[in-house]
Amino acid sequence: MEKILDEDYYDLMIDNVLLPNYDTGNNITNINERHSLLHVLTRQVNICDLGTNPYHRFPSIFTLTASISSQVSGVQQIQRNPSLALYGTGVIVGIIDTGIDYQHPAFRHNDGSTRIVSMWDQTVQTGTPPETFSYGSEYSRELINLALISAEPLSVVPSEDTNGHGTAIASIIAGKTDNVQNFSGVATEAEYVVVKLKEAKMNLRQISFVPEDAICYQESDVMLGARYLFSVARKLNRPLAICVALGTSQGGHDEHGATTGYLDYLTHRPQICVTVSGGNEGNSGRHYYGNIAVPTSDTLFELKVGSEDKLFAMEIWPYAPSRLTIEVTSPSGESTPLVYPGINTCERFNFVYNQGSLWINNITFEEETGEQLILLRFQNPFTGIWSFKLHNLENEQFSFHSWLPSGDLISRETYFLQSNPSTTITSPGNAIRPLTVTAYNQSNDSIWIDSGRGYTRTNQVKPDVVAPGYELPCAVPGGRYATLTGTGAAAAYACGITSMLLEWAVIRGNYTSITGTDISRLLTRSAYRDPNTTYPNNIWGYGQIDINGVFERLANL
Repeated sequence: MEKILDEDYYDLMIDNVLLPNYDTGNNITNINERHSLLHVLTRQVNICDLGTNPYHRFPSIFTLTASISSQVSGVQQIQRNPSLALYGTGVIVGIIDTGIDYQHPAFRHNDGSTRIVSMWDQTVQTGTPPETFSYGSEYSRELINLALISAEPLSVVPSEDTNGHGTAIASIIAGKTDNVQNFSGVATEAEYVVVKLKEAKMNLRQISFVPEDAICYQESDVMLGARYLFSVARKLNRPLAICVALGTSQGGHDEHGATTGYLDYLTHRPQICVTVSGGNEGNSGRHYYGNIAVPTSDTLFELKVGSEDKLFAMEIWPYAPSRLTIEVTSPSGESTPLVYPGINTCERFNFVYNQGSLWINNITFEEETGEQLILLRFQNPFTGIWSFKLHNLENEQFSFHSWLPSGDLISRETYFLQSNPSTTITSPGNAIRPLTVTAYNQSNDSIWIDSGRGYTRTNQVKPDVVAPGYELPCAVPGGRYATLTGTGAAAAYACGITSMLLEWAVIRGNYTSITGTDISRLLTRSAYRDPNTTYPNNIWGYGQIDINGVFERLANL
């Protein structure tokens, strides 16, 4: 079995400059120009392996950012204009998600043939992997077309979207119009390259304290998916619009990190645009911000833990130059000793009045960011109010953020008692160059309440724009149609708009060297802004996406 699939191996992300220090045989899977995976044997997960190995080497856990009207945002105005009439023709839409129902009419031409150029299913090991990749199965347009005329399509191309999220996202971006179902995607003539992600390894779930049955994906597979999309687009010499409708609350919520860095790199290249959802954590109660103005003061904040949540992690990210100690008190009144910052430390604490355990890593500096990180991992925690007491060893004023996991990794019954909705954009939505999108309710022009909010922890403006994201019509597996809500739906809508701009710029020869950074800036400058609101702000970014505004501005140059 390939080590990238083998549960006996961790997949640790390392910088390529370190490769000479390791066996570069089949212990290494290259991701991109900067990062590779080092496959490390571990026949039994030791919780303190996260401590022996740096935090940033373990891939983050990603969750989905949407749950199962083109008059909004200027789309129909552009398509009805005979001198523009942009439908994404010639553009490749890249999907990294739960797969796609390739048999659905939304993804077929009028003659019944597929609009999918190629598909990499990381979960199926019976076919041939893509060139330079070691796992999964790649299916070409020709093979998918053969499946579509077969009496048993899945016997030819055994790839399914059993979740439906990927199918819905793909259809909003570019699904074929169906007037009977009152459905149309945005860029209805674009074609697809699809990556179906395998779910996160159990050993990564165990060390990250993620429930075994949670639907989640690991960062390294997302990065490899992005590399696959990039390689196909370059081979075909066609512009590429990537949509990432996934997110994580792990990490420092800043521009650092492997995936944010890679998506930044891709967005800065010609003819590639990356659209990322901002996450649905704005109303979840899963973020706390503390700002202690009195230098010698400690601070205390509290977390309500629900009865359903038996396994989860929590992160605290202080700002330099503070060095924080932590003391934790359980609902039974039992407290841990003070835990001081250190290097390669991992301490376990057990409680007398319940069978739960708490692991604390107080990391002096997390290598990706250089910042202190306090990582707490709870196993069978006592239901009730937990208290966290922080003290700054520098005896200076200090501030910090704390985040709980995103999506369905914990229930809504676990939350901070004095939560803060700001700084809840999930990664990789904190990347600087990609277009980060949150959702508004297009029926009443109000922000969708669960939309992640900015800014980033380093005060970069995010989100960039908001897009329609409330009950958008979409395709779902089995030839059916439904609606999708969330920032993932909004990111898909915005990705359709970036596909139209790539057609105008590249396919029609108006600006062939355009980058995703250029497109992001065009869309932020031309967004609709309410005259009674100050922009940019941490909820609306630069305003509501409006492709018509782009061409109005270009016409006035």
